[in-house]
Amino acid sequence: MLVLRSTRVVLPDGVRPASLYVSDGTITHVAGYDEATPPGRAEPVHDAGDLVVSPGIVDTHVHVNEPGRTEWEGFETATRAAAAGGVTTIVDMPLNSIPATTTVEAFEAKRSAARGRCHVDVAFWGGVVPGNASELEALADAGVRGFKCFLVPSGVDEFPPVGERDLRKAMPILARRGVPLLVHAESPDVINRFVPDPRVGSRTDTRVPDYSTYLATRPLEAEVEAVRVMVRLAREFGTRVHIVHVAAAEAVDELAQAQAGGVAITAETCPHYLSFAAEEIPHGATEFKCAPPVREARHRDALWNALARGTLALVATDHSPAPPALKCPGDFMRAWGGIASLELSLSATWTGLAARPGLAPDHPDRPAPAFLPRHEPSPLARLATWMSAAPAALAQLHRKGRIAVGCDADLVIWDPDRTRIVDPLALQQRHKLTPYAGRCLRGVVHATFLRGQRVWDDGRLTCPASGRLL
Repeated sequence: MLVLRSTRVVLPDGVRPASLYVSDGTITHVAGYDEATPPGRAEPVHDAGDLVVSPGIVDTHVHVNEPGRTEWEGFETATRAAAAGGVTTIVDMPLNSIPATTTVEAFEAKRSAARGRCHVDVAFWGGVVPGNASELEALADAGVRGFKCFLVPSGVDEFPPVGERDLRKAMPILARRGVPLLVHAESPDVINRFVPDPRVGSRTDTRVPDYSTYLATRPLEAEVEAVRVMVRLAREFGTRVHIVHVAAAEAVDELAQAQAGGVAITAETCPHYLSFAAEEIPHGATEFKCAPPVREARHRDALWNALARGTLALVATDHSPAPPALKCPGDFMRAWGGIASLELSLSATWTGLAARPGLAPDHPDRPAPAFLPRHEPSPLARLATWMSAAPAALAQLHRKGRIAVGCDADLVIWDPDRTRIVDPLALQQRHKLTPYAGRCLRGVVHATFLRGQRVWDDGRLTCPASGRLL
């Protein structure tokens, strides 16, 4: 048995001193801080003192890329980075691996590639692409937690975008199975109206496309129009729709209106949208490129407020790595769009939250969806809701995301007051390029426990790969 105690344990009902009893990987009892030894027994106690003990982070938006593009990121390096950052469960996206997870055969290939290589637990999303509606039932039976689609080109040929005709075939199936549809929501019609000047960056033009050039090609109207489409379809079919990586304030407004009207639609944002602003991106710094793009500071403020109100349910990384050469330094139009931040998500999000002591308390004017936990006003509890409980609920991982009896003992011990300067070379992800390089982040992970086993301790792995495929 493991007994772990701290003066700051983040429980579903708030933050308080507590002792946690763990047996066979499961939390069996939550007691007071001074009750750390069961009567008649003398179990060793791990005392974390004043360090925070939070539920392990559940990151529901991770592109591992193995098999097929393992040189971008593989299960060993991705889950090593996860353990280093206090992430105990990831849910892998159906792209950019080859094959994409759009058939049962491809799903089994991905599970085979992951088996024995994972330092944290891994679950999987399936994909909705044109022509694979007949595969969705079998993928759900095989164990995917839900499905992801793109309304615009994904950047890889194996995962083409869907149109409304495709969605009308898929959404009734997903509604019947009770699994969510995750949507990359940008409108292709809007984006096609903002095609960049082809002369920029050409041989006859010495100008190098800067960030403003790229930003103009992905206008906020693209997010707004795509959200409107998905709200309409979610209302029609009763499918649980989840909008991924929301970046625009106006998209938040559309979501709030739909939720107030009873539509079963939720959404997330990412640490980079909460951390950065378009005005602050250095010239040529393509490590900041992603889609939707990082927008101006007013959008960042709106996203924080939307989290506080509950309009945005959770924070997930959209960990989307690629070899540095594909980031085409200096050329935003050719660079691969993706930010790798799996290891930094806790500290990046906490840094922004801690800097906003006046963030409005949660007073939603509507009931939260039944599958999402209630927000708590404490900043530490809010963080655990956004990064652990709500993502676990989205993926229906009922033993994850909470410190409660019967849940897996997935825990992170961390110091919310300690700061560090991000050294890219010290990161565990396969490629070290990051927009957080040199940035001072608050919140440092000391140890990560997976089902009661310490897998990360003060900067190193402590055991062989022990993650399970969920």
